[in-house]
Amino acid sequence: MASPSPSQQQLKLSSTPPPPSVVPNYFRTEPTLRSAEQRHPVYLPPISDNTANWGTQFISSRGNEYFCEIDEEYLTDRFNLTGLNTEVPYYQYALDLVTDVFDLDADDDLREQIEKSARHLYGLVHARYIVTTRGLAKMVDKYKKGDFGKCPRVMCEGQPLLPMGQHDIPNMSTVRLYCPKCEDLYNPKSSRHASIDGAYFGASFPSMLFQVYPGLVPEKSTSRYEPRIYGFKVHAAAALARWQDQYREDMKTRLRDAGMEVKYVEDEEVEDDEDDEDEDQGFDPKERLAGDAASGRMDMGI
Repeated sequence: MASPSPSQQQLKLSSTPPPPSVVPNYFRTEPTLRSAEQRHPVYLPPISDNTANWGTQFISSRGNEYFCEIDEEYLTDRFNLTGLNTEVPYYQYALDLVTDVFDLDADDDLREQIEKSARHLYGLVHARYIVTTRGLAKMVDKYKKGDFGKCPRVMCEGQPLLPMGQHDIPNMSTVRLYCPKCEDLYNPKSSRHASIDGAYFGASFPSMLFQVYPGLVPEKSTSRYEPRIYGFKVHAAAALARWQDQYREDMKTRLRDAGMEVKYVEDEEVEDDEDDEDEDQGFDPKERLAGDAASGRMDMGI
């Protein structure tokens, strides 16, 4: 007689219960006592000791490259948060989320509102943090790396930019990029960066940075584009350029009389060229200066 196939054999269930260590918690509770998370489980990534906090995740997100990470000690100091509780909705929940102590079992809509408030709170604190010693040092590192972009003006020759706001009040204007060489403002190239509130950086940040780090102030340049037609300067533009040059010289004279010396890149080049010519030809420097002054008066029509 042929033996029954394995599918025809009846399985013998053991009467011995499995050890508790192999029984999931889901099966240890009665169905009526199971929580909503157990009845409708949601996948979550495994938790490890290397899990990044909220601030690190915020900084690493696309579009937040202009921000630096705020020290935890600064965030937990209530003095640094003075006045922000009236500007940020769900302030306490947002602060708990930023400092990684948020444990409220909120629904999706409330969680989204708290997340939005947390980003707004982080931006307002960021504006205060980047004018501190630690904050300036972090922003200087990003400035040297060119994380904020380069000046689009050709004559600035790729000068690194700095983010800043035109207002310190939120929702007034978006972030702008300041070039310390031509001293002008530009809009960010990326639309992700162009939507950042300018109050998250403040209007005082670039000036504060160069006050603390004067060695980072680039040399100014008087070079500009000159419109030409077949090699000849356009008269109206040339006249305007001569007026601007004369106005700049007058301003330099007033600053020099006030005890302030302003140096330009072209000044050093002119001095080097004059020294070389004087050594080669043996001209008197006083005669050369007098000739330059006379030619300058002729250009101005004096």
